[in-house]
Amino acid sequence: MDASRSTYDRLLNRISTRAAQVGVIGLGYVGLPLAVAVARAGFPVRGFDIEARKVESLNNGQSYIEAVTSTALASQVASGRFHATADFAELAVCDVIIICVPTPLTKHREPDLSFIRNTAGTIAKHLRLGQLIVLESTTYPGTTDDVIKPIMEETGLRSKIDFFLGFSPEREDPGNRSFEVATIPKVVAGDGVEAATLVQAFYQGVVKTVVPVSTTATAEAVKLTENIFRSVNIALVNELKIVLGAMGIDIWEVIEAAKSKPFGYMPFYPGPGLGGHCVPIDPFYLAWKAREYELPTRFIELAAEINTAMPRHVVDELAKALDRRCGKALSRSRILIIGLAYKKNVPDIRESPSLRLIELIEEWGGKAEFHDPHVTEVPVTREHMAIKGRRSIELTEAALKDFDAVVVATDHDAIDYQAIADHALLIVDTRNVFGRLGLTRETVVKA
Repeated sequence: MDASRSTYDRLLNRISTRAAQVGVIGLGYVGLPLAVAVARAGFPVRGFDIEARKVESLNNGQSYIEAVTSTALASQVASGRFHATADFAELAVCDVIIICVPTPLTKHREPDLSFIRNTAGTIAKHLRLGQLIVLESTTYPGTTDDVIKPIMEETGLRSKIDFFLGFSPEREDPGNRSFEVATIPKVVAGDGVEAATLVQAFYQGVVKTVVPVSTTATAEAVKLTENIFRSVNIALVNELKIVLGAMGIDIWEVIEAAKSKPFGYMPFYPGPGLGGHCVPIDPFYLAWKAREYELPTRFIELAAEINTAMPRHVVDELAKALDRRCGKALSRSRILIIGLAYKKNVPDIRESPSLRLIELIEEWGGKAEFHDPHVTEVPVTREHMAIKGRRSIELTEAALKDFDAVVVATDHDAIDYQAIADHALLIVDTRNVFGRLGLTRETVVKA
């Protein structure tokens, strides 16, 4: 038996018997739920993160991610199947290493792979024979082959022979209680037949359904396609909202009627802009890669342009409503933003349009504050440093009457919409929450 086959067989056996040591790098919204799911499946798991505060919290059984309860985490810590560490030298004992680090955009809307490159470099320092490295971070097609693989092979070890590479796109949906890691089908691919078999074998031990595809680039394209689909359809209804609004037609009523069709239609809903780590970002990853092939992505880029413009549209509508209904300029107004998180019932503010709404209101000369039952304070972000540290205000009758307008940006369930309807002087509703709840008021403007 040749050495490469022996290396493969040993690793496959360790995975099949759940003896494989698993390392998950990056313990955020993707990495922590995955790490706990892998531990629950019976694998010993090391979670790696550079933040000592996170490591300490996790080892004490305290979760900071809503998708992972502290009870579930503490159970895996107590069993000995999970522990967190900031010592990346421990990567050397891991048989399977999964990369779950951020892939943001630069200020010029180009892919920022610095987290992936730095992580790959760290793994390379501890790379040894018989390890499987799987990237889960969303990225453009070719990243596993063109970025991860060369960094690993600088060690002198070779993919497909000495170690194995794979890609499996994350499919986290914060706040969605209908699905968890183990019940969401997992797309998988490997660099070569043996790597593909190893990746498939590993994830089959963790999730109910595995969907193998032919290459890592294909798997990378799957993730982009899923989120570009959402981006384009949300852009469509956002544009329809503006066009139909000019005609005096309520887009929300149109969508409710259209979705009664049992075939050929899927409802998407307008809003104040896109948020989250994937949908606002993924289209730019594919558009950037397409330029390498001198191919335009007009449809995709137009959708991103429309969605990116939505916060400004909302502020324009707010300014008009203040002027026409209250006789007051936005520059002299106090505005309360309801919801800082990018989607309902979660504390996740990544790429949240609410952050941009606050900035735009204050660029007009107004003053903006926010209320969010899931977010107590604006954390440090790369793009919105000017508003870091601002705290959620208490939603009281006196406070509501003290603001010139309330903008509903995120329709959390734990909001007292009746109080807002009863006491706010002007309400700009970007989610149709008042319409859904039957709280019709002359003070409500849809935007």
